Amino acid sequence: MELNNIETRPMLLADIQEVLVIEEESFGSPWSKNAFISELKNQYAYYLVASIGDKVVGYIGAWLIFDEAHITTLAVAKEYRRQGIATLILEELFKDVRENQINKATLEVRVSNQRARKLYLQEGFVEVGVRKNYYSDNKEDAVIMWKQL
Repeated sequence: MELNNIETRPMLLADIQEVLVIEEESFGSPWSKNAFISELKNQYAYYLVASIGDKVVGYIGAWLIFDEAHITTLAVAKEYRRQGIATLILEELFKDVRENQINKATLEVRVSNQRARKLYLQEGFVEVGVRKNYYSDNKEDAVIMWKQL
């Protein structure tokens, strides 16, 4: 698959059904429809989708607070993983937020999520700490990561 067939754009309410399918196949404790609706109404939230034609294949969300982007979620549909889409939408987010004088990004990721941690390290994030018992579903620790943009 060619990455130049993929477009990124702001997430719309109309995207939520497709986003929920990806969310449910990606996470043990998926966000609800209402959580995404609430995020799209949040003045500090910034969400993008990656699409091929009119099919949503991935998404990313962040809270933009002062000079920081706190990445809240990132997922790619199972059949489109390991093709560079997560990198593409991360880099699009970075480009967009830099235009708003945001110069740092942070996130938490499950200690066990080696694929995501590897992706973030490749994108220039640094592991700076651990939040103990961060995830409510199983009390797993989260690795705290930061990146200068």
